[in-house]
Amino acid sequence: MFGSHLSIAGSMVNALVEAEGLGMECVQVFTKNQQQWKAKPLDDGMVREWHAKVKALGWDRGGPDGRGGLVSHASYLINLASCKDDLWAKSVDLMQDEIERCEALAIPYLVHHPGSFVGADLATGMNRIIDAYAELFSRTKGYRTVSCLEGTVGAGSTIGGRFEELADLRARIADQTGQGGRLAFCLDTCHMHAAGYDLSTRAQGEAVIAEFDRVCGLSHLGVLHCNDSKGKAGSKLDRHEHIGEGWIGGTVKPHAGKGTYTPARLRDSGFAAWMAHPAMINVPKILETPKVNDAKGKPYDLINLRRLRMLAGV
Repeated sequence: MFGSHLSIAGSMVNALVEAEGLGMECVQVFTKNQQQWKAKPLDDGMVREWHAKVKALGWDRGGPDGRGGLVSHASYLINLASCKDDLWAKSVDLMQDEIERCEALAIPYLVHHPGSFVGADLATGMNRIIDAYAELFSRTKGYRTVSCLEGTVGAGSTIGGRFEELADLRARIADQTGQGGRLAFCLDTCHMHAAGYDLSTRAQGEAVIAEFDRVCGLSHLGVLHCNDSKGKAGSKLDRHEHIGEGWIGGTVKPHAGKGTYTPARLRDSGFAAWMAHPAMINVPKILETPKVNDAKGKPYDLINLRRLRMLAGV
């Protein structure tokens, strides 16, 4: 199940149409302008059109929970870990809006970054996230949208760079709310690599999968973001590169600029381990790579998808 984060410019349905034209099986979208705290309510006509197109594509079926592989990414403005009461309250309100939009559109997975404890400490930041979810799940009781805590590069005060932090958050939120079924994880290959989980070889990729399974549980993985990395392992650099052209799957020389793609190198990378793992078959695998064309005018999404599918044997 492969897709990409696509634009909703003009209408959210346009992302579905573009994904269909690119031969994808799923898509990730924003449901609003991600740089705004407030947004207009979803248009009823657009919502009906969205549901009709999703059904026509068959994307309301499959995925980890049988409801399809559609994904939304929450606004980057949200910081549920904030120690500032006003920002925390605004973040909870905006996250509620994001959940309600996903519920209206029957988008099963809502990905978001856990947050940053800037001005406080890790324990305080974790507690703030747990308190936020207690409020959110109370306000949206009975909803089916699954919130996916995204692993980060772990730079500075950002939470989620270590699997242990993600596992602790999910366990404590589930215990506090009794709604563990509404929580999952989103992993990003670039983020993992930059956080220090080296994915530059297939063997190391397999070791990272085993570590994630031990700490968090592969059964709780809702979404996988597939991005190569412009930064080395442990660099804490959150910069995405095309598949097979970064430090994970490409041949990169320091300070030499863009990496070199070769199929053999990619097949011996951590991407091969993730794509070939049986637990990944029904997990939405989403590209967040640069939206550019190659020299012949072919969208790089098509090139990146071809490379991932080669590794998955599909």
